[in-house]
Amino acid sequence: MKENFKTFSKNFNGEFYFNDLYKKMYATDASVYRMMPQAVAFPDNEVGIKQLIYFALKNNLSLIPRAAGTSLAGQCVGDGIVVDVSKHFTKIISVDKKRKTVTVQPGVIRDELNGFLKPYGLFFGPNTSTSNRCMIGGMVGNNSSGTTSIQYGVTRDKIISLKGFLSNGEEVIFSELTEKEFAEKTKLNTLEGNIYKKIDALLSSKENQNEILKHFPKPEIHRRNTGYAVDTLLNFKRFGGTENIVNLAKLLCGSEGTLVFTTQITLQLDALPPKHNAMVVAQYASLKNCLNDVNLVMQHDLFTCEMMDDVILNCTKNNKKFNKYRFFIEGNPKALLMLEVCDKTEKGLQQKTQNLLKTLQQSGWSYAYPVLKGKQIHKALELRKAGLGLLGNMIGDKKAVACIEDTAVALPDLPKYIEEFTALMQRFNQQAVYYAHAGAGELHLRPILNLKKQEEVAHFREITTQVAHLVKKYKGSFSGEHGDGIVRSEFLPFLIGEKNYQILKEIKTIFDPNTIFNKGKIIQPFKMDASLRHKAGKPVPEIKTLTDFSDSQGVLRLVEKCNGSGDCRKPASLGGVMCPSYQATKNEKDSTRARANVLREVLTNNAQLNKFNSDEIKKVLDLCLSCKACATECPSNVDIARVKSEYLYQY
Repeated sequence: MKENFKTFSKNFNGEFYFNDLYKKMYATDASVYRMMPQAVAFPDNEVGIKQLIYFALKNNLSLIPRAAGTSLAGQCVGDGIVVDVSKHFTKIISVDKKRKTVTVQPGVIRDELNGFLKPYGLFFGPNTSTSNRCMIGGMVGNNSSGTTSIQYGVTRDKIISLKGFLSNGEEVIFSELTEKEFAEKTKLNTLEGNIYKKIDALLSSKENQNEILKHFPKPEIHRRNTGYAVDTLLNFKRFGGTENIVNLAKLLCGSEGTLVFTTQITLQLDALPPKHNAMVVAQYASLKNCLNDVNLVMQHDLFTCEMMDDVILNCTKNNKKFNKYRFFIEGNPKALLMLEVCDKTEKGLQQKTQNLLKTLQQSGWSYAYPVLKGKQIHKALELRKAGLGLLGNMIGDKKAVACIEDTAVALPDLPKYIEEFTALMQRFNQQAVYYAHAGAGELHLRPILNLKKQEEVAHFREITTQVAHLVKKYKGSFSGEHGDGIVRSEFLPFLIGEKNYQILKEIKTIFDPNTIFNKGKIIQPFKMDASLRHKAGKPVPEIKTLTDFSDSQGVLRLVEKCNGSGDCRKPASLGGVMCPSYQATKNEKDSTRARANVLREVLTNNAQLNKFNSDEIKKVLDLCLSCKACATECPSNVDIARVKSEYLYQY
């Protein structure tokens, strides 16, 4: 294969690497998984994408689409060719102010897009915690939502059209079609035509329609990614619904790059939110009290309804950056709700704020409810958004593990669901972490496990399995916004039933018969308890160093604090100061995350710092300026400069 790679790289429109350095850098995303790819590609343009598709077909390889690599379920992990679109597919192609639409390439950063759109009075609503580095392509792949979904919906709600390549290299655009236009598509003598014919046959079946309606999540749960979104297509008249149009781009949104390689995205935009806003931060002595208030406060016109528990709040106490953002916290709350209201006028805002405060006072569940304004709101939201990274700052091998962190239920079911979930966690002697989107019925619930131990990997599977049963009981969504990936795809046949899973398999087969797009996700998935970052049961190397790393329990565990969330990639225009070398080059190789990934690989497999004396390690450390910005800005305090110092001391 190396010879094939060499030949291909000479004619490829882009950069193509198959050395150990790049494979180590791209073996992980922000999940618990690690799988060594065979190569990493940076296509310059659509010609490069097409070349990769033909090469994959010829050599029986899989293409793994990757934007910022912030996925939590293992979507970007695989043993094929990682195709990184974050470097060259970064153009904002056009804006239509009248229709409130924008067309972009998949490597456009969400917050940079909104900065560009602001003069037009428009913005893209879905807002993830990684919005200052995550990219539109990844948001489409995962059907991302974030803090604003209760007001503006999820990514799938915003999709107008997707342009890309099918698995045979055929270029296609999926967009809104009338029934007549849909029927014409089924007559095409192409792979696109075969796709429309198959979708038509599958979803015109009354038996299939009934099966989907019976087993898919409740329709009022708007945050859901359950395999392929065939349930949303049932709104089309042809498939038993009431709508006159259908758009297969809705099906592709949330498909995690397993059906089409997307190169261009057209999105529906919204007018900028009202300029006057305030945030009431209700604080509670117990999680139960907090959840009791959710239904009540959601009767107000909220733009944000976010929750944090004391596990994450306590993580902020010792963080240099976020400790000062705790100014609004009174006492030691077990949980808090961040409730944002907006209005076009200051008078209207005051009335909405007073109405919300009155509800909180009358319910009596909270003990404090300070009102934040201006920059205070930004700091509070930054504290909430830092949650994922802060969890990585737990010292030692026990970590808050992403496996059941994406469940969503209907809002009236939330208190009872959490009560049962808590009881389940207690049976496993678990202190779970509770945070995120209470107003949407979704909380990111994480057990704390040491996946370096066989028995805790067994708990990883068992906890996930039992929570899947609990979610199904409430007809909820097991994947609210973070996707199925590796960690949840295995449970799809149980969650939606074997008949519905067969429908998904037929859809995958017609789109991608040779499985060249993101193998091992959604259909025929990889095992959720295999391919972990550390092989369970394998002794953890104890590495002697000259520098004192005892505050992180050793140099290896300091490097392992990097959970891959990619905070180091946020651009300078959005306050990115963590890694100046990455800001200068925009190469993943020069990010703190890449250094941590490569160092982890070397330390884990060689267990001797003298192995640092290699060209690979020098390449990733040479551009580190030892400015220690990573130690200050990274929520996980991954101080790569200290590791570099250790290297310099020895050589």
